[in-house]
Amino acid sequence: MKWTGRFEGYHAAAFRKDLISGLIVGIIAIPLGMAFAIAVGVKPEYGIYTTIVAGIVISLFGGSKFQIGGPTGAFIPILFAIVIQYGYENLLIAGFLAGILLCLMGLFKLGALIKYIPRPVTIGFTAGIAVIIFSGQIANFLGLDEVEKHEHFLLNMKEIAMHLMTVNIYSVLTAMICLVVILLTPKFSSKVPGSLIGLVLSTVVASMFFQGEVATIGSSFGAIPSSLPRFHFPEITWDRIEVLIRPALIIAMLGGIESLLSAVVADGMSGSRHNSNRELIGQGIANMITPLFGGIPATGAIARTATNIKNGAVSPLSGIIHGVVVLLILVLCAPYASGIPLASMAPILMLVAWNMSERKEFVRILKTKTTDSLVLLITFLLTVFTNLTTAVEVGLIVAVILFVKRMSDVLNISKVLPEQGTVHAKVKAHMVTEDHDCPQIGIFTIDGPLFFGAANMLEKSMDDTIHQKTRVLLLRMGKVPFMDTTGESALANLVKHCEKIGGLILISGIQPQPLEVLKRTGLFDQIGRIHFFDHTGEAIDYALFQLDHNQCLACSRFVFRECASLQGKSDNRLEADPVRT
Repeated sequence: MKWTGRFEGYHAAAFRKDLISGLIVGIIAIPLGMAFAIAVGVKPEYGIYTTIVAGIVISLFGGSKFQIGGPTGAFIPILFAIVIQYGYENLLIAGFLAGILLCLMGLFKLGALIKYIPRPVTIGFTAGIAVIIFSGQIANFLGLDEVEKHEHFLLNMKEIAMHLMTVNIYSVLTAMICLVVILLTPKFSSKVPGSLIGLVLSTVVASMFFQGEVATIGSSFGAIPSSLPRFHFPEITWDRIEVLIRPALIIAMLGGIESLLSAVVADGMSGSRHNSNRELIGQGIANMITPLFGGIPATGAIARTATNIKNGAVSPLSGIIHGVVVLLILVLCAPYASGIPLASMAPILMLVAWNMSERKEFVRILKTKTTDSLVLLITFLLTVFTNLTTAVEVGLIVAVILFVKRMSDVLNISKVLPEQGTVHAKVKAHMVTEDHDCPQIGIFTIDGPLFFGAANMLEKSMDDTIHQKTRVLLLRMGKVPFMDTTGESALANLVKHCEKIGGLILISGIQPQPLEVLKRTGLFDQIGRIHFFDHTGEAIDYALFQLDHNQCLACSRFVFRECASLQGKSDNRLEADPVRT
């Protein structure tokens, strides 16, 4: 998708729509930017810088026409942990490294891979993040004094419990005013930003009636400057890279997931189609540039992107306008922002947490009572009680192990024989009994992927047949969609065992992917081209010519229609079966 393609047929009416949507989203983004920065543990202006720089850059270089970039709630636990452990300066470096990683992910076309992360993992850590964000605002909502912030959930809950006696009634009233306004505003107008109205109204009430009684941005963080900080390149050393590469990887991964999820939502709402790899590159560029102006890591913001589309956005220009609007408000109104109570910011973040919690999907997956429910719970609990890095790593590992287990259970290997007395004979498992089986030919249907998680079943299922020194082993592989090298190795061992006892392996109906694996490893040539057949009937006809006819003379089982003729006998019942499949 070319850059100019996103502005094809652009006209004055489209610009007016972009201007309106950009203005509305810009106004909404200001309280969110400050609230996210405060929750991360840095000054509120850093959230505004992120909104401006990342918002403009993501719209310029991203792969979605409607994506709105900026600080988001999903990043709060990760960034807060980095600030606690390494400090603000190292947070900037981690964000810069994450930007490089995102660009590399886009350049190597890894955008499509992110969608393969299991949904229970993404729902689990998203719900966990929501719990952390919500609980992290309890102290500000209640106006508790001298509450120390910790990296871990339980320590923070203990801290809140220890200071519950310091509840500030004025902070609670301020927070409740903001919360009620946010909840009621959509009932009157869906286009009016309730968070901004609630923030302004509660700030006015607090300044008029609770002056000096509630903590404000100014009293906690100092005055907000009315301009962007000067360009500053952080001091990046190899030692810092070694320390920060792991947090940078998590930022990049979460940023990639969040931005692509947001782009998918935008596609569904607008009928457009994003370029996932270009989106990652755009996110990467934004996260490399934003730290140079003091901003924290950013990604696509689902709620702001949805608001952008609902208000009539036509092109990426609306995202650029949203960043410019925030810049202008910063320049003109920064001094007034210092009087905003922290209690007014708390309900905004609490509602962000509530809306991002995916509670309905969380409950739906739990109700299935499957392995997905287990992955969901593990990821959720580890996110809340340890950290996001551990949660994602363990969640993915458990999901992979359970997936391999499920796939190995899918593989079914059954011994079969042709049905008798039918016009079109089908091979069926129920035809094989203790008294009705061929001692010289073993026919097996393999149904399912033959991969490392299930390969041991191949030899195990045919163990008795091999020990009985069956002369011909026919493998029906028409229902094997996939084979890896472990599956090929198991098949190679089976071939060796057969050759050792003087037996022969025939294969029918093999699909292209397993056939290609056998050709690449040389097993195809070892088995022999003439021992591969398109149809089971052809393979059985070939197998009958390989039998020990002396043994057939002593056999009375008559498994195949040819058995009677092999004994020089006539049996109309057996010969009435002209076609085999």
